[in-house]
Amino acid sequence: MTFSAFLPYLITMALVTYLVRLVPLLAVKKKIENKFVLSFLHYMPFAVLSVMTVPAVFYSTGSLLSAVVGVTVALILAFFKRSLLLVAASASAAVLICELILQIV
Repeated sequence: MTFSAFLPYLITMALVTYLVRLVPLLAVKKKIENKFVLSFLHYMPFAVLSVMTVPAVFYSTGSLLSAVVGVTVALILAFFKRSLLLVAASASAAVLICELILQIV
């Protein structure tokens, strides 16, 4: 693809990204006091992060089984309020062990 063919796509993406941020800024002139809207805006970053992370977790390993094993280990350790380092290391170790077992079988 040449640069002259790519340029309209680049400009369109830049405008859409800019408008998504500009429209709420222009539309809301005063402080938001509605509890529902404030709650929605408070939890939005967590929802977006989850939507981006969860599919990546299941497609980042060699098989779906090892991904499920890793997520299960992470959820169990997180439920028992273990440290983030321990949760991440244990989930990674579980995926590694599961992948090694799957290679043997």
